[in-house]
Amino acid sequence: MPPTDQQRLDLRNRPPGFPVMKQRWGGLGFFHWEAEPELIAARLPPGLHVDTFQGKAYLGVVPFFMERIRPVGLPPLPWLSWFHELNLRTYVHDDAGNPGVWFFSLDCNQPLAVEIARRAFNLPYEHAAMSSSVEGGVVNFRSRRKASPLSAAEFTYSLPKKPQPAPTSSLEWFLVERYLLFSADAEGSLHIGRVHHAPYLIEPIPLGKYSTTPFALNGFPEPKCPPVSLLTATAVDVTIFPLRKV
Repeated sequence: MPPTDQQRLDLRNRPPGFPVMKQRWGGLGFFHWEAEPELIAARLPPGLHVDTFQGKAYLGVVPFFMERIRPVGLPPLPWLSWFHELNLRTYVHDDAGNPGVWFFSLDCNQPLAVEIARRAFNLPYEHAAMSSSVEGGVVNFRSRRKASPLSAAEFTYSLPKKPQPAPTSSLEWFLVERYLLFSADAEGSLHIGRVHHAPYLIEPIPLGKYSTTPFALNGFPEPKCPPVSLLTATAVDVTIFPLRKV
């Protein structure tokens, strides 16, 4: 059954149990396009369903900075705990109506992080050469997957100046307020993971440079139109909880 607004709100609460990791997500850009629900549904594992907003499904490209990554109880390490990430994601729910994120790919420029995420969280991480700069509140972000002949994905977007929480039940709320992730292991078993952080403070951004290369990298048709939603968000401190089998 589809998620209710109350289910979505309840997931903001810190879950019981012990977390396994701490991290910060910064320099966040959210670029979203509408997508045919049937196109996404064909790529989901059994037990997951497309989560829609007013009957429409979405694919999102999210460039950002992973910062201060470390296991709970340990300090961050300068050469290991800061790196870049670029993901292509969609929105799903399970049979019980729990809403979350399904990742088609997560490109990253920290090889050890790629291997850990693949093994510990069953996530489709890929090695990439990535770089960025932040000048005058504007992010320039570049990523090129090492195993692909496709051109680099490049993004330019401004960081928020007067961010606000997403209004409840709005499209922006549907797209960014996500505290569950789903993944599938090599045997096809579905797993669910939980994150906890303060609600995003977001702001619309003017149309800057963006790339649809992540679509092509994942076998999706590249959109011919600009994103229908462009958002940026302030950094959030995130607590990661262990996966559990659905």
